[in-house]
Amino acid sequence: MKVVIGKPPSRLSCRIFSDYMNRKYGYVGWPLTYTRSERALEKIEDFAQWILDHTVNIIVDKDKQKVNISIDPWDTWSMDDTLAPIILPMLKQLKETKHGSPFVDQEDVPKDLRPSEAEIEYYKEIGETDMHFHARWDWVMNEMIYAFEYKLSEEALYMRFKIPEEIDKLKVEQERISNGFRLFGKYYEALWD
Repeated sequence: MKVVIGKPPSRLSCRIFSDYMNRKYGYVGWPLTYTRSERALEKIEDFAQWILDHTVNIIVDKDKQKVNISIDPWDTWSMDDTLAPIILPMLKQLKETKHGSPFVDQEDVPKDLRPSEAEIEYYKEIGETDMHFHARWDWVMNEMIYAFEYKLSEEALYMRFKIPEEIDKLKVEQERISNGFRLFGKYYEALWD
């Protein structure tokens, strides 16, 4: 197998207003109303972005990300083993560099990461995420990583040859691993940065 994926094309963007506001107010805490000069700067940015979108970005949008993949017959003999060493480092990097978290279903995480009904109503009312919102995604990411790490471990190779006393421990371990792969499938479209 050989996989070469180039960097996606980057659209040009005007950030005069955004950069100014971030320097002045920080990334959060922008006022609800702007001063006259801030509104003017916002209009300049909007106009400059419109020009970019109708000139240079039209050309950029036609470019495609370079992708070159060649698969050998033996790559699919045990595809789960072939993909695991690719997926694991990507999951680890995503966990370290992520800039946000997707919505995670309550039933997919331990009870201590679930908000109460009162908390759900409160955060819904104020339009914010609850205090465990990002922790739930971290937990899901950790479970996916655990499953792929186990898949690549030597212990996974010898799991089927364990003695009967260890069977109960193995069942619990296998349930966690299977859940990690289930979460990977369920949240596959949430693997973004």
